[in-house]
Amino acid sequence: MKSLIITAIFSLSSLLGACTNVLGNNNGPLVTSTDSTKGFAVVELYTSEGCSSCPPADELLSRLEQESNGQPLYLLAFHVDYWDHQGWRDSYSQHAFSERQQQYASWLGLSTVYTPQMVINGTREMIGSNVAAVKQAVNTALDQPASASLILQAHSEARQLEVNWQLSSPRKNTHLLLALVQKSGQSQVRAGENAGRKLSHVQIVRQLTTVNAQESNHTTLQLPDGFNNTDWELIGFVQNSANGKIIAAAKAALH
Repeated sequence: MKSLIITAIFSLSSLLGACTNVLGNNNGPLVTSTDSTKGFAVVELYTSEGCSSCPPADELLSRLEQESNGQPLYLLAFHVDYWDHQGWRDSYSQHAFSERQQQYASWLGLSTVYTPQMVINGTREMIGSNVAAVKQAVNTALDQPASASLILQAHSEARQLEVNWQLSSPRKNTHLLLALVQKSGQSQVRAGENAGRKLSHVQIVRQLTTVNAQESNHTTLQLPDGFNNTDWELIGFVQNSANGKIIAAAKAALH
C-alpha cells in the first residue's frame, strides 16, 4: 500500500507538471544567453521509462541539447529505479540515482521526490516538463559569473579511462563528480505506464563517481560495457556536499 501511495504522489506531481507546461512559453529558443564567458548550467533530469509524464521532460532535455547555442550546458539524465516495480524495469535506472535525488530533497528542503524533476546547478528545482521554468533557470545560471573553473582531460585505454583535472579556487566541503554519459539511447517499452511506446533519450548517465579533488588531480575509471569514445562523453562538476551547490563544471573530449 505504501508503494502505491508513493507512486500516486509521483503521478500527481507529474500531472501537475504537464499542466504547468501547457501554460509555459513553448515558443522561441530555450537558450537566450549569448555570453559564454560568464556562467554555466548543469541540468540534471530525474526521469524513468516507467513514468508516463516523463517523455515530455526527456524531449525538453533533447531540445536543450539541440538549442544550446554554444553555451556551457552540461546535461545529465539520471534514470531512477523507484518506478521499476510498476511493471517495466528501466534498463538505464540505478538505485544510486534515486539516492542522489533523495539527497536533493534534503538539500532543497523538499518533502518528497517526484518525476520528472530538473535540478539546475544544484540550487534550483522544477517540474522537468515546465518549459518556462526550465528556460528561466538555465538562462539565469548562464548569466551568473562562475566562482571557480574546472578543466578535464581524459584518455581511454584497455577498458579504463584515465582522468586528469585542474580546479581553480578549491573549496572546503566540495567533491568532484565524474559522470560517464551515453549521448543517446532508445527503448521499446512493453509494459507499465508507457507500454507500447518507443522512447528516445539523450545524455543518459551510466556511471557516476565521486572523488576528492583536493587530495589529487588524477583518477582511473573502469569503463562500463558498451562504452566507446564516439557515443559517450565525460562530464565533471564540483559540488558542495553541505548544500548541493555546483560551483564549476567541464566536459572532456574522449580519445
